[in-house]
Amino acid sequence: MKLMTKELEKRFAEVGDQSQSSNPLIIAKFFAPSHSATWYATELDVENSICFGYVTGLAFDEWGTFSITELESLQLPFGLHVERDRFFKEIRFKELIKEQDIDLEHY
Repeated sequence: MKLMTKELEKRFAEVGDQSQSSNPLIIAKFFAPSHSATWYATELDVENSICFGYVTGLAFDEWGTFSITELESLQLPFGLHVERDRFFKEIRFKELIKEQDIDLEHY
């Protein structure tokens, strides 16, 4: 599955820089179906295929950058690959962590 579409690229461009927002809009969700790793993208550098966003399910949850190219190349168990949640609806970060019952004191 191609993780980034032209429609998503256009949406990221419409939203633009969210680096000063304390409650950014999460535009896309990518996940590893064989474990709990999930990448929530708030910004995209189209030229370098690098997203900024919130990553959960690895050693610890954190904000940072991740490469779409690297996510697409990951080989997961059972022949699986990282996927884009095609049914994901944009959501503000604080709404997402409330839904997931994450402690807001860290943000």
